[in-house]
Amino acid sequence: MATWLVLTNLPDRESADRLARGVVEARVAACVNVLPPARSVYRWKGAVETAEEYPVLIKTASDRYPDLEKAIRSLHPYELPEIVAVNIESGLPAYLAWVAAETRPQP
Repeated sequence: MATWLVLTNLPDRESADRLARGVVEARVAACVNVLPPARSVYRWKGAVETAEEYPVLIKTASDRYPDLEKAIRSLHPYELPEIVAVNIESGLPAYLAWVAAETRPQP
């Protein structure tokens, strides 16, 4: 089973922590890293914007991505959240197996 790294950014630590806990509790992610704030520069509605955001790294099994995306969209405060999924080509086999196991729905 493929493992994916999903990236998003949130406007503050509280919303980043809430999203992290929510997706892990829902078992659509095995692990989430909430990183220190970063400065983002982007174009939005015709203007160049600058904001401090909290990058979030989410590890999940590829077959759980649709449910993860749905959870992110429901927990994310942005009108259009960045949600980018990257296939993990290789990694420690035991870690990747752990990600797969921790993202299985509870019976």
